[in-house]
Amino acid sequence: MPLEEPQLNPAWTPESWRGKPALQQPNYPDPVALQSALDELRELPPLVTSWEIVALREQLAEAAAGRRFVLQGGDCAERFSDCTPARITRKLKVLLQMSLVLVTGARKPVVRIGRLGGQYAKPRSEDLETRDAATLPSYRGDLINAPEFTPAARVPDPQRLLRGYERAGLTVNFLRALVKGGFADLHHPEYFDLEWVRHSPQAEEYHRTAAQITEALQFMENILGIRAGDTDRIDFFTAHEALHLGYRSEEHTSELQSRQSI
Repeated sequence: MPLEEPQLNPAWTPESWRGKPALQQPNYPDPVALQSALDELRELPPLVTSWEIVALREQLAEAAAGRRFVLQGGDCAERFSDCTPARITRKLKVLLQMSLVLVTGARKPVVRIGRLGGQYAKPRSEDLETRDAATLPSYRGDLINAPEFTPAARVPDPQRLLRGYERAGLTVNFLRALVKGGFADLHHPEYFDLEWVRHSPQAEEYHRTAAQITEALQFMENILGIRAGDTDRIDFFTAHEALHLGYRSEEHTSELQSRQSI
């Protein structure tokens, strides 16, 4: 049964956080340039749809009730340079392999969540970093500034918010294309095999598990005379911390506007 929409506090808005203490936020030297970038973000399409959010919420509710297992994995902080087909595919392969083992061992559906496609900000213990006699703003992730220890690189740049949105969109849409296009087909677990698995001490056990799943599917299909539905497509979600509140509030506003227009 679909979950009911939660009743939000009527006083809440995507801007409510501005009236509360907020830590780990970057200090932009040009507030006008920051607001211009945020205004542009507000007009862009949302990175995820409302029905994807509802689907994840329903699956997490089932996991809380013990009917599913949640698998989440990814990077502490992504770089813009990580937005390549090879890197994205390898991360997806790892999570698919782990979920395959969990499905077999736990005998439950797995909620697959990748910590990627937007994890471009990172928390820091100090606002400033000192090397020798130089003190500069700390590197807070590619969404905010650059890691090189130079004054120009460490200044928070609002244009990086737009670059982060673009990289996140490219990553999420590539993941969608892979998982909806049959990349995770249980008839062909070799599609998401990785080179290092062949040399792992558990390689034989993993391949035996994968073969058992494929054989079970083929047996069922031979008995029924039809192909098992939805075994070539899976649900795969992305998630990460909302470390840049201005960026996240504009994302959420965009998603709300999209929901209202449908």
